[in-house]
This record gives sequence, C-alpha cells and structure tokens, in this order.
Amino acid sequence: MKFFIVGPSWVGDMVMSQSLYSVLKQQHPNAEIHVLAPAWCKPILERMPEINQAIEMPIGHGEFSLKTRWQLARKLAANNYTHALVLPNSAKSALIPFFARIKSRTGWKGEMRYGLLNDLRPNKRVFQYMVERYVALAYSRATMLDAVKLENCPKPTLQIDPKNQQQAKSRLKLTNLRPVIGLCPGAEFGPAKRWPDPYYAQVAQFAIENGYQVWLFGSAKDREVCELIRSKLSNEQADLCFNLAGETSLIEAVDLLAACHTVVSNDSGLMHVSSAVGCNIVAIYGSSSPRYTPPLTEKLRMVHTNVDCRPCFKRECPLGHLDCLNKLEPNIVIDVLKEFIEQH
Repeated sequence: MKFFIVGPSWVGDMVMSQSLYSVLKQQHPNAEIHVLAPAWCKPILERMPEINQAIEMPIGHGEFSLKTRWQLARKLAANNYTHALVLPNSAKSALIPFFARIKSRTGWKGEMRYGLLNDLRPNKRVFQYMVERYVALAYSRATMLDAVKLENCPKPTLQIDPKNQQQAKSRLKLTNLRPVIGLCPGAEFGPAKRWPDPYYAQVAQFAIENGYQVWLFGSAKDREVCELIRSKLSNEQADLCFNLAGETSLIEAVDLLAACHTVVSNDSGLMHVSSAVGCNIVAIYGSSSPRYTPPLTEKLRMVHTNVDCRPCFKRECPLGHLDCLNKLEPNIVIDVLKEFIEQH
C-alpha cells in the first residue's frame, strides 16, 4: 500500500497528524507514506520516522493556482499511490489526489468535495478532538467510531538530532550551566491567544531566581515581544534570559525545545512541538480551548480562566477587554510551574 496524504498547513496540526501516520504504520507495516506539506511544516515531517517522503507544496497558503495543482498531480501520478487521505477541509486540498487519479480518496465532508473524494466521511463532529478526526481516516467509515478514542491515539514523538542541537547551542552561545525553562509567548493565530508579556516576564524572573535560565522561542514576528519580556528583568536576570525568536530555524527550535526542563506556552505550534519532544508543558489558553487541540502528553498542566465569554475562538477579543488572558494572573502559572520544578 502506498499512501499520499495532504497534510495540514499549521505546525501544531502537522505535529498532531503524526498520530495518523503511526496508526497507518501499525495497520500496514510495509506501507509507504508520502505527505504533501507547506515549506514551513516540511522540516517537522522529516523528524517523523513513519514518513517515507515529505513533498513540498509549491503553492502558497490560500492560493488556488489550478494549473500548478494539475501539473503537480500529473507528476505524482507516476508514484502509483493506492490511497489518498486529505486532512484539510478545503475543496482545493482535494484537487491534487483527484487529478492524480488515486483510486481511494478519503477525507471529511468540507467545502464542496463531492466527487473529488470518493470516501467522504459525513460529520467530523462525531469526534471531539482534532487528533481523533485525523486518526479516524485510517479506519473504515463503518469501524472508525468504535476504533478511535483520544486515549488510544498514539502520542506524537519527534526525533531529536543531538548533533544539530549542539551546533545550534554553540552558534547561539547557549550553555548547560543552568537547567532551562522555555517560554513561547507568541501565537500565529492572533492576540486572543497571547498571554501578556509582563506576565511572562514575572515567570522568567521566578525561573531565574530559582536557579534556571530562560530561553524565549518564536518566529521573527515574536522577537519584539520577547525583547519586551527581557527588558522587564534586571541586568543580572537579563544575562540569563536568551531571546531566540527569529534566530533559529524551525528544526533548530525543535532540538532546542527538547533541551528544556519545562516549557510555558500559549496555545501555539511550539506548544505541540514541545509536547512531542518530551518537555513538561504549562499550556496557557485564552480564546481557544483544550477540549479540541490539547497537547498529547501526560507531562501537562493546562491553565485558563473561567470567564463567561471563553472560549470564543476569535483571533482578537470581540469585547475589547481580553479578560480570558488578563485575568489569568502570573502567580497561577508560577504555582503550576513550581509543581514541575519540585519534581526535578
């Protein structure tokens, strides 16, 4: 059997999709699995032992580009895939398997995909969690409801490259003199997932005062907020707090997160990466909910407020007050972090 999978576009979703690939390998140990992914997610696939080939999607997020999809599909047809699984919900994501004439094409009912998919699953809401929805596609429509439960889904586990980790540490002048607390204060989705930077600064102060160093992770967009966090520390504390946002590739971030004792993170892709490399996780939820995309690990504490308006799943607070995050005071997160520190 040879599977062609149209992967998700977001880093966190790509990490969670590993549970599906693990189940496919359990069911068909000799199967080949090829996954189509945007350039920014492709490095994640290369750390999954289940994947035989990661194929870079040549079309940008949101673009349609019918001709390019057709051309890519005609190239892929030569691979003689037996099955296609389409993880995104859009109609355009189902075009390439259709154009490649893959015989079995499975996915959930989404935008107008009748005909494009010939194994169309009718209602993804029969499963609460995104990872369950992914894993269900490995089973037949008749058996998936009985077969798939969150507790039975394999947990994502990304491989670490110790040599790459050491090279990144050397380049960024990072040491092992103190154990590391990682902070991930960004969130691509929007401000309604971002815990305030002064609160993160208090967590950093606590960690440093208790014998840890702090590494701040994120993309180039997060560099400014990470610098704001450092700016609220004393000079001595700032010397033990390293702003890595925009300084690492995604794959370097994977390896460096693996070196952290505990990671405090907003609901973001890096939260799922941290989970998949074995860190303790303090997961902070604002407008979103752990009842849909929790980190898949036992080493987890989730924190959120219980204000009436959350979860709203909005990018920006529709009421303008952001109480779901502003009312989640630093001492709540620090108390949870203490639990992990005391286990050290």
